[in-house]
Order: sequence, then C-alpha cells, then structure tokens
Amino acid sequence: MPAPTRVASLLPSATEMVCAVGARKALVGVSHECDFPSDVVGLPVLTKTRKTFPQGSGAIDRAVREVLAEALTVYEVEVDRLAEVDPQVIVTQALCDVCAVSLDDVQRALDDLARNDVVIVNCEPTRLADVWNDVRRVGVAVGHAEQGERVAGELAARCAAIGERAAAADSRPSVLTVEWLDPIMVGGTWMPELVTLAGGEALVTSPGDHAPTLDIDALAALDPDVVLIKPCGYGLDKTAAELDLLGTKLPWKQWSAARDGRVFVADGNQFFNRPGPRLVESLEILAACVHPTLFPEFAEKHAPSFRRVAPDLALQAVSAGA
Repeated sequence: MPAPTRVASLLPSATEMVCAVGARKALVGVSHECDFPSDVVGLPVLTKTRKTFPQGSGAIDRAVREVLAEALTVYEVEVDRLAEVDPQVIVTQALCDVCAVSLDDVQRALDDLARNDVVIVNCEPTRLADVWNDVRRVGVAVGHAEQGERVAGELAARCAAIGERAAAADSRPSVLTVEWLDPIMVGGTWMPELVTLAGGEALVTSPGDHAPTLDIDALAALDPDVVLIKPCGYGLDKTAAELDLLGTKLPWKQWSAARDGRVFVADGNQFFNRPGPRLVESLEILAACVHPTLFPEFAEKHAPSFRRVAPDLALQAVSAGA
C-alpha cells in the first residue's frame, strides 16, 4: 500500500512526530498551535479556540472551567477547511480537553463530512514509553514505519544515556515541577520520569499521574531542593510577566530552593508539555537544573529556553555548570 500523501495533524506534538519520521511533505493541515518545525507555519489551520480567552493564569483557568462546565469544548475543528485539505490520516489526541481538539471533536467533524475512510491516530500518552510508542504508531500510519521505529529507539536511548550519567551524581535532589501558576498545578504524567532520569526525586506525583492542584498550605509542607516552573503553553516572556505570582502562590520565603537560587523557569510551550520528540530536549534542560556540574553543555545548549529565578524574583541567565 502506498504511503498516504495527505496527513492532518491537530496538535503540536503530533506535528513534530510526523516531521520526525520523515513525512513532512505529506502534511496538508495543522492545528492553530503548531509552530515547530518552523516550516509548518503557513500550512492550512484546521482548528481554532471556541472563544477568546483573557490574559493571566488565574483568568484563563476560570474561563476554561466555565467553558467545560457548560459541556462545551475549548477548541473546535474548522470543518470546511478539513474538507478542503481532504486528509487520508488525522493525528489527534484524547489526553487533555484544554490542550487541543479532542478525539470526539474529530469524529464529529468527520461524521458531518460523511467521511468514514480516514485513518485516525489517537495519542493519549501518560508515560514516556507511551510517547515513544506514539512515534511508532504515527510512523506506521503515515507509511514510514521503519523511520518511526528508528526515531523512537533513538529518543529512548538518548534519555537512557542521560539517566546513566545522572546516576553517577553523589546526591539526588528533591524536585518539584510546576505546570500552572494560578492555581498551582504540579507536573504529572511523564514529568516524574524525567525528574528521575535527570537524577532527582520527584515530589508529589508518580509517573502517569494527572497534574494535581496544591494550595499554599500543602506547598508549605514541602521543601524542594530544586523547583522547575514551566507553565503549559507559556513561553519565557509570558511566564516572566507573571513572576509576582511566585511570591503569592508559593511559600517563597520558606523554601530553601528560593533562597539558594535553585528555582528555574523554562519555556513550557516548546518543552515539557508537548508529548513528542522534544521531551528529550526537555530532559536536557531539567538535567542542567538538577545537576548543573554534570551537564554544563545542556545549560549552554538551551540557554535561550530557561532562566534562574533570584530570591528577589528577578530572572537571571543560567551559566554552564553553575
């Protein structure tokens, strides 16, 4: 059977997978959030937000909860554009209703178009192994099975190599990862695995857990050695604009990590929250935070993508090995 020539990706991590397995030329449409690799920008956009959301973590959280309480979806498929690009394969997800269009949205759109001949690849990863398996599944669906197998193996091997290096450390710092600031949500799913591979001990969550919300009292009971803040969908500029929240939503003055300069913010839009190939780069950033002397090259490599938070809440560049 010939490889499909028309593939639609409805989430950023899937777009990265399609390109990673060598099927970029088959992409005929992407989601409104797909921006990597850069040459996918300009392809037909097949999704949109249902409403305009306000600025600020707290306001966004409240607005999303209101939409979901009304039994509505946060995003929707552009059905007319989907019909125009006429995909043979659609890659979508059923993991998070606030991250991208859902599997149900896609199935309804195809029903509206009376299309029952489209192959749907549904991604729903909660562990690293699930992500690598999704790479394989995408590879098979787009006619690049061998490349999918090779890429998945290489990604897993790169993570394992970092884990082996981190195992040589003489300590395993406790690490808290934060994926939303108002309210504070702690990183779950694959994040505890990344922490372990980076040579740390994950606080609060275990591999595969969904992100829990913690209040200030629960956070005050913790005293992490390292804190990584990487709000979902937020680049460094957006997080920098909300740094004051660290002083009010976190027990900032109580935490030794804050006093010692072991709190970091990272690009949570490009890294950590996209379950795709760049989870390896996410691990590199995390390793540079947890064990900077063991991984100085990662601090240099990813210098544009993360910063140290000083005790006075100012952002500082991270020096290699420091």
